[in-house]
Amino acid sequence: MRVDGQHGWILHARPYRETSLLLEGWSRDHGRIGLVARGVRKERPRQPRALLQPLVPLSLGWSGQGDLALLTGIDARGQPPAIAGDALVCAIYVNELVMRLLPRHDAVPDLFDAYEDTLQRLAASPARAWTLRRFERDLLAETGYGLVLEAEADSGAEIEADADYIYIPEHGLVPYAQQPNVLRLRGSALLALAEDRMPDAADLQCLRRLMRALITHQLGGASLRSWALLAGVPTTN
Repeated sequence: MRVDGQHGWILHARPYRETSLLLEGWSRDHGRIGLVARGVRKERPRQPRALLQPLVPLSLGWSGQGDLALLTGIDARGQPPAIAGDALVCAIYVNELVMRLLPRHDAVPDLFDAYEDTLQRLAASPARAWTLRRFERDLLAETGYGLVLEAEADSGAEIEADADYIYIPEHGLVPYAQQPNVLRLRGSALLALAEDRMPDAADLQCLRRLMRALITHQLGGASLRSWALLAGVPTTN
């Protein structure tokens, strides 16, 4: 199979053999893909090595099938978002989320578009915690784990802003009733996320804990390396 001119991004790059790179790419219409960029670490590479890094919008071409294809073309697709400092840490986290939770060759164009919007928001807005929560929500939804945040799982009763709940993975929301060792969630936080409305600081903290628990569940109890980096970014914790 040969693909040309595909909108995409590099999520991660690492050296491969003496002169090449192994790339983890993401394309709008073909999903996450593994790519080999041959010879790009030579003194005069055929492919522009400066483009083979995360956070640069690209037009990609490749050939081959399976988990590792050969990169055949790469061009810049507009200016990279101006991401630096704490926003860069957040973008690294978003890339790791995509790599760990999105299966290869699973095309999710709506999530791809949400990713591009997320990078632009990280570059332009100080509301980084809310930007991350929105992307986490959308990623879970697009990978088959959408959250029902406006009604109780068992009774179907509407969530009340001034009530407390717990979220049971693979089941949904149930009222908090003094259960031990559970994550207590504010109804106002859940409704804000469902309605795509930025919550207050306390509810943002609540949503961070919820998303961290759900992502850990999807990873089978594993963690993400970038969580340690995010611990040093006050606006995301």
